[in-house]
Amino acid sequence: MRRQLPPLATLRAFEAAARHASFKHAADELGVTPTAISHQIRLLEETLALRLFDRRTRQVVLTREGRELYPVLRDGFDAFAEALNRVSEKRRSVVTLSATTSFTARWLVPRVASFRERYPTVDLSLHASDDPVDFGTGIADAAVRYGRGPYPGLSSTWLMANRFAPVCSARLGLKTLEDLRHVTLLHSRWRHPNADTPTWRRWFDAVGMQGVDADAGISFNDDGHAVQAAVAGQGVALLSLVLVADDLASGVLVQPFEHAIDGYDFHLVHRKAARPEVRMLSEWLLDALSQ
Repeated sequence: MRRQLPPLATLRAFEAAARHASFKHAADELGVTPTAISHQIRLLEETLALRLFDRRTRQVVLTREGRELYPVLRDGFDAFAEALNRVSEKRRSVVTLSATTSFTARWLVPRVASFRERYPTVDLSLHASDDPVDFGTGIADAAVRYGRGPYPGLSSTWLMANRFAPVCSARLGLKTLEDLRHVTLLHSRWRHPNADTPTWRRWFDAVGMQGVDADAGISFNDDGHAVQAAVAGQGVALLSLVLVADDLASGVLVQPFEHAIDGYDFHLVHRKAARPEVRMLSEWLLDALSQ
């Protein structure tokens, strides 16, 4: 059915003016001038061929026809507002978290289902990159960063410390430090190494073991490949205990020696003016880490 209705702007102007009994107050509500309100109402009156207001000095009063029309429009606009609010409440939102490829694959992916269970109307999008994300591009709302910090201009929440230790398949049967002289060392190549980078050389120095070529073995530019090689029994890898926590818990990998060396800490960073979804993301991460 085709509805023969006046322009919506004229109806909005009339409803607001009738509710306030004032063209000026209606103009303030709708963000226009009183002259614009007067013009819209005059257009509506011409369209209907009816006079809707008696215009008096510093006052406007509804005519009989105006009093009849006003409650219908008021209730109609109220119904519109309620329906739009309901739709908006049900509308899904998206929050994007950036993290390194290894942290995304090894820690985030196995846990994303719990975020959806906790916040069913918020979709979590993961952005895996080993390059720090620029929040000005809109690529991500928040990021897990691995480093010393601080992060100028950003809000930062400490998530957890990170420790590195030798891990391998139980099939290798490592029992003592001397056994390390007879197995292949697996290395993760760091993009920007420095004196604090967790390396086999640092680990051997920490345990006081000498006479081992700490640079020999097989190296990978991705922690995930080093993990796969360790699981396959190809050697022993010095890896983040955070990234292999699930493998250690399941017994797929073992940590034959207790000693671990420090790495950098993990932080969640985002713009200081963040959306509510970022707060949800932060709370979920902290709760997941506490478990």
